[in-house]
Amino acid sequence: MNPIQQVLTAFLPSKRKTTPSGWTSFDAPCCVHNGESADKRKRGGVMLNGDGTVSYHCFNCGYTASFVPGRNLSVKMRKLMRWLNVPDSDITKCSLEALRLKENAPDESSELSISIPKFESKELPVGARSIMNWHDWKALEPSGLDPDLMRAIEYIISRGLMIDDYDFMWTAEGSYKSRLIIPFYHQGDIVGYTARKIGDGSPKYITDSQPGYVFNLDAQHEYRNYCFVVEGPLDAISIDGVAVLSNDVKDAQATLINGLRRHIVVVPDTDKAGVDMVESALHYKWSVGFPEWPDQDVKDVNEAVRRYGKIYALKKIVDSIEQNQTKIKLKAKTYFND
Repeated sequence: MNPIQQVLTAFLPSKRKTTPSGWTSFDAPCCVHNGESADKRKRGGVMLNGDGTVSYHCFNCGYTASFVPGRNLSVKMRKLMRWLNVPDSDITKCSLEALRLKENAPDESSELSISIPKFESKELPVGARSIMNWHDWKALEPSGLDPDLMRAIEYIISRGLMIDDYDFMWTAEGSYKSRLIIPFYHQGDIVGYTARKIGDGSPKYITDSQPGYVFNLDAQHEYRNYCFVVEGPLDAISIDGVAVLSNDVKDAQATLINGLRRHIVVVPDTDKAGVDMVESALHYKWSVGFPEWPDQDVKDVNEAVRRYGKIYALKKIVDSIEQNQTKIKLKAKTYFND
């Protein structure tokens, strides 16, 4: 821990808590200075990393501040220190320490920064609406049935899910008729989607996703102890987790996930692609779930839920959680299928 981290830690409020993912939360001191009422719900969070970086974010007023060795002590960080009642003399010492670290920094290209991604609202394919709202589906065909709508519903059920497990959508318009549409939400706004082909045909997925997006983040309610991180949307829906939409977690995604201040658990697919998810977990110091399914050919969380049910799958995941990084590395050597 460098001197700047030491000073900041010394002046954090006594009433605070630290999560397994590394965030220390406390009543944010910045809100009253930014036009908001005083925070009484511990919405301020700071993360002190082993590389000397400091990240602060308020989930009430949105104030952020950071420090990266090799950079000057920013105005926003100095403000945060004052609001935490750090004496001006100590802030000056921290500024000088930042200059010293900057002079000794080997290469600015190695600097790290953490920012909270923002997302623009997006349009869904023409005519898309919730499957639950297709109450007038009888008007779609003279026979009273639309084969593509029925196939979309059957596909949801075939994946071990119910049509009200998520805001699944469908449209009778154009080439999207033969696809199940899964909208991407962030803070209640639609910011993208993926449309999964029902049956044969390519491409299997048509996806409109913005950089840094994390699927199903809105569903991570405060009463939950765990946040399960998986690759795909259907896996996430199956266990109420979040999906990073690939096997490589980006820094912006990790920032959003860490901001939940939960016990973060990566649950990789059992194929070789899951190795990359474990590497991400090690990088961000998250836990990993290595559930041993009764059938060795189970490749992902959704398939496990289809075969054994949600409660069984969740229990197997929780029972298999590993936090020790050395043990994670050892387990990963034998866990994945060829």
